[in-house]
Amino acid sequence: MTQQTLDIAALTRQFHEDGYLVLRNVLSPEKVERVNAAVDRLLEAEEESLSYNIYHSAAKAPEILDLIDEPTVLPIMVNLLGYNIQLHISHLTVRKPNPNDEKTNSASFINWHQDGPHPQFPQIGGLTSLYYAKACYILSDMSEPNRGNTKIIPGSHRKPGFKPVQQDVNVPIEGEMQVCGKPGDVFIFGQNLWHAGAPNRSQHTRRQLFLGYSPLWMRPIDYHRASPELLDGADPVRRQLLGDISANCFHYYVPGADMTPLKALWQGGGAATSAYDKE
Repeated sequence: MTQQTLDIAALTRQFHEDGYLVLRNVLSPEKVERVNAAVDRLLEAEEESLSYNIYHSAAKAPEILDLIDEPTVLPIMVNLLGYNIQLHISHLTVRKPNPNDEKTNSASFINWHQDGPHPQFPQIGGLTSLYYAKACYILSDMSEPNRGNTKIIPGSHRKPGFKPVQQDVNVPIEGEMQVCGKPGDVFIFGQNLWHAGAPNRSQHTRRQLFLGYSPLWMRPIDYHRASPELLDGADPVRRQLLGDISANCFHYYVPGADMTPLKALWQGGGAATSAYDKE
């Protein structure tokens, strides 16, 4: 699908206000079909289960690798995080119908949390900064709730000291919502937004692909160094996203001018103005 014309500055402000964005019809039906065919191949190599978590999936399917520089999503990520970014994680999740909430080796759902390491990211004044963001590609019909949707609490990233009153995802929390969408839709959220995975009590299998992006100075989850196979044929933008900018580690903190081609997508301070900058 060709790049959508989006108001990047308005979307950036909305993201910082709400903690998430939903983009409709990012992938064409044909592209969704190709990605789902790749997912089918990956699942064939897995033991039968009610749920699957497949990490580093970009290295396992070229159809997934091709999404890391998707032309509608990537400019948004650049203007949310800055142009010195990389792919942080490529995490494929599949959740089959599980009306009885049977326990599985790969968790069918996960309780309320913010993403991040342990110990967690530092807080200032009870708030965690934005360190990385994820784009979730919806690959199955998630247009109704209770299909294993991702739950979020909009604005929770801007509430000092906020924690859900309880962690159990089965118990509704004031202000929560389930992100609904159709195949080809994408939602973006920051690691500091409180979110959870709802159980799938429907007749539909959930398929969601999470592609996370972080600054180049942060160690990715998928790998420490991209493999030669991943880098083979990569253009400069993809090489940056795969963290291959220099043999000098110092450049991951202070990259040279020619090491971050994603700067071409950066709109500058106007697009980066956030809810934190209000007078």
